[in-house]
Amino acid sequence: MADTPDLSAVREACRAFPARFQTLYLGTAAADGQPEASYAPYVADGGSYWVYLSDLARHSANLRANGRASVLFIEPEASAKHLFARERLTLACVAAECARGADRFEVVMDLFDRRFGKFMQVIRPLQDFRLFELRPQSGSYVAGFARAYALDGADLGAVRHRNEQGHQAPDAAAERRLSESLPS
Repeated sequence: MADTPDLSAVREACRAFPARFQTLYLGTAAADGQPEASYAPYVADGGSYWVYLSDLARHSANLRANGRASVLFIEPEASAKHLFARERLTLACVAAECARGADRFEVVMDLFDRRFGKFMQVIRPLQDFRLFELRPQSGSYVAGFARAYALDGADLGAVRHRNEQGHQAPDAAAERRLSESLPS
């Protein structure tokens, strides 16, 4: 087994990971529990992720209906060393709408303007768009094989290695094949 990970380095890698992306994957559920997977461009501010969504999108109604979401950032397949161990950050979030006209609305929308440019001039004034704050409550960060971490606490600053049980190889030959297939 690998040496004990430096959890402060893991925490910093985890916090820096979302900045590599302009969009996030969004998991929501309708009022009847029906799951919905989607994505949205985002900005980060104040420890939250913010998305600006049309009422035409089901995930907008889902967020209003139950106020919860799962957010996923994941390494692109093309750059992954191994498809079974893509780097990823999954966050369980509380979702809340930020009212149009509120000071916070204007501050966050200015961040969208800076990040996404002229296109925001087209959709920012549309009244069927809503701004949602996605505030992480807990999470999971996977940096590769045998490098999975649970995140919780204030600002998700409590990081622990998830190695309670570990993978169970059926026999020595299977364990050897697994070791040989892992990237060095």
